[in-house]
Amino acid sequence: MSKKLFSTYLLLIATICFSQVEKEIAPPYNIKTVSFVQNGQNSIPVFRLGDSFQLQFDDLFGNEANYYYTITHCDYDWKPSQLSKAEYLNGFDDQRIQDYTNSFNTLQIYSHYRLSFPTRLTQFRVSGNYVIKILNDDKQVVFSRKFILYEELVSVPMQVKRARNVGVIEQKQNIEFAIKSETILFQSPLQNVKVMLMQNGKFDNAITNIKPQYTIGNDLIYKYDAETQFWGGNEFMFFENKDIRAANNSIATVDSKSGLYNAHLYQGQARGNNPYTYYPDINGNFIIKNIGAENNEIEADYAWVFFSFSAPSLFGDKSIYINGMFNNYAISDENKMDYDPKKGLYEKALMIKQGFTNFQYVLADKNGKIDEQNALDGNYFQTENNYFALVYYKENNQRYDRIIGKGIASSVDITN
Repeated sequence: MSKKLFSTYLLLIATICFSQVEKEIAPPYNIKTVSFVQNGQNSIPVFRLGDSFQLQFDDLFGNEANYYYTITHCDYDWKPSQLSKAEYLNGFDDQRIQDYTNSFNTLQIYSHYRLSFPTRLTQFRVSGNYVIKILNDDKQVVFSRKFILYEELVSVPMQVKRARNVGVIEQKQNIEFAIKSETILFQSPLQNVKVMLMQNGKFDNAITNIKPQYTIGNDLIYKYDAETQFWGGNEFMFFENKDIRAANNSIATVDSKSGLYNAHLYQGQARGNNPYTYYPDINGNFIIKNIGAENNEIEADYAWVFFSFSAPSLFGDKSIYINGMFNNYAISDENKMDYDPKKGLYEKALMIKQGFTNFQYVLADKNGKIDEQNALDGNYFQTENNYFALVYYKENNQRYDRIIGKGIASSVDITN
């Protein structure tokens, strides 16, 4: 082996071994309402390979800035895969986003950007984990988001059950499922088949690295007790300001003293010590809506939404944050609540696009880890949650983790 070839080989091995895990980069203050959209609705970023979807966002500077996008294919553990771009994309990335429109008839100006897939320039060739990065004119990353493309080669029947551990039977939900296929004969399923379980489409508390408990023929069975349990949480809170100038049962008062609309929500209370109470939510999602608009994407305005929350003031090194799909469940300073000792309340104002918005108050440490066990609003097995199971498969001679199926279940159908 020549020295040059040997050096190239070592470089390749080093690149594979030391690839960095791709993490989502939160957008700066001027970038708002980043969302994946399918069939005109905000969507959890899990799409069937070949289906169309969009990435949309607003730039509050409203100056029609140039933005570009790059796409990275990742393995199961969110490290860049061994595939070259030509192997996972037909066409090119690193293109300028050309579909954008300025806001119309709003107090807060903004430019609204839409990036559709597949396009004439960019089509996806394989399933798997993906990261899309949005760049500015200087080719610096402005923000990034994860999304997933899957194929339908296996069926994944799922069932949500109550926990079997008596200590958490009232607080947790357990997922039992199987992987069945009539077209794939699994090779070494203990090593080659991997699963990711998601609650309401969130990445931060996803359960990974679960091996099949046992097999029946070619069927893989997962009937664990502790390994596939999620804290039940509570139903999301909400506010609705489709008529941005009107108070309602979620908004106490509205004014426009700052030049933008200010919506002051009713004071929130920690619900952890209360009995479970059902009321419908949309599992953290949000709907952009201006009741008098023809095009909500550019005619929906932004408002300062003032949150106030009553909870104990002593959490050690932990803080209270406001999150939901509207801010990608981000644990950041922008979403961190401040404690006012005179009022005895946690307070925060966030700029949010009008419509119907689910949100929650969460407790997290300085590293961004959410304390789900001691959730401010409690954990209840009755809580309505949606669950996803994504099945990854890497054959013995394959160079990437393929996603061969998706299962869906709701805790509305929870059983003992």
